[in-house]
Amino acid sequence: MDDLKNWLILNRIPGFGSRKILQLLTHVEEPAQIVNAPGGQLKQWGFSAKAIDFLGHDPEQALVDDLDWLGDDKHIVTFEQPQYPSLLREITDPPLLLYVQGNVSVLNSPQLAIVGSRNPTAQGKNNAEEFASALSQSGMVVTSGMALGIDAAAHEGALKSHQPTIAIMGTGLDRVYPARHRDLAHRISEQGALVSEFAIGTGVKPGHFPKRNRIISGLSLGVLVVEAAIKSGSLITAKLAMDQGREVFAIPGSIHNPLARGCHLLIRDGAKLVETANDVVEELSAMALFNTKKVEGKQSSENNHKNSASLSKTGTHLAGNLDNEQQAILDVIDFSTTPVDVIVERSRLSVEVVSGTLLILELEGYIASEQGGYSKITQT
Repeated sequence: MDDLKNWLILNRIPGFGSRKILQLLTHVEEPAQIVNAPGGQLKQWGFSAKAIDFLGHDPEQALVDDLDWLGDDKHIVTFEQPQYPSLLREITDPPLLLYVQGNVSVLNSPQLAIVGSRNPTAQGKNNAEEFASALSQSGMVVTSGMALGIDAAAHEGALKSHQPTIAIMGTGLDRVYPARHRDLAHRISEQGALVSEFAIGTGVKPGHFPKRNRIISGLSLGVLVVEAAIKSGSLITAKLAMDQGREVFAIPGSIHNPLARGCHLLIRDGAKLVETANDVVEELSAMALFNTKKVEGKQSSENNHKNSASLSKTGTHLAGNLDNEQQAILDVIDFSTTPVDVIVERSRLSVEVVSGTLLILELEGYIASEQGGYSKITQT
């Protein structure tokens, strides 16, 4: 327990990151030598006055919440322990420790990260869920950040296939963000694991999520980006993956869909274009021992090129110009041809309401009638 306490203290030292701590640990025999070092030595090692003050005033007081949190399915895995994920050790700034709620053993399973927009199209969300389901059944553990949109859909795809999934959190594990994902978090912890490097009691801070992203990519053999705008945080995860030597995959979409542009940019920069889950399995099979059987499922190249119309809030969303029914129908029409029966199914409105609204949307210039259905027109 004393050793764990020392690691927890190191993890809480203000203004001294994990990379510097791990470098320092190569010059001392154990964490206790840092925790118990005199102020002069700490200053020589480059610790700030704030960090020295923290270590000099009973730092164990800060550990009460962490130690109280520990339980049967709640673990703290330090960098020196064998349960610490081997792939994560390889990145330039691995976390000193991981708080884990659920099954610790899944951390060392072959993983694929699936990330994307928080405001995906209907087709993007469907792609994320289907790819996650197929890839998890092939033996990959799906890892993501439990954010709204693509992240949540990826976790759901794995859970519905009764396979483990890992959620990397940007808060302490006593918090769930976003709050609406409390049930999802519970199911993930029962079937896989919730993971964070942040101490118990840590709340939501914007700067924590980019840090969280390096763990998502660092744990994984590769990262699949389903939908992303040009300035999406998912592209940060993809860039981190490239820097970490991981494979990056992207699903292409309609040239008229703003949420396809981030994926197209990644593909131009060297990411592998994928149309089916098997494209990912074949690429990664040499890196991990998992079943490489063909995983065609419901994924066809035609379906994967479709993208429905629920645009990012930062994009050209048209809410405000249309009433609720009109907006609901517009939101389920793809940038490529969407059959009327698919529009009815997605909107859950009657055929009569859909037919009348489609005529209005076409006359107003929001959609175009095509052979076999309707497609959304990009607004400029």
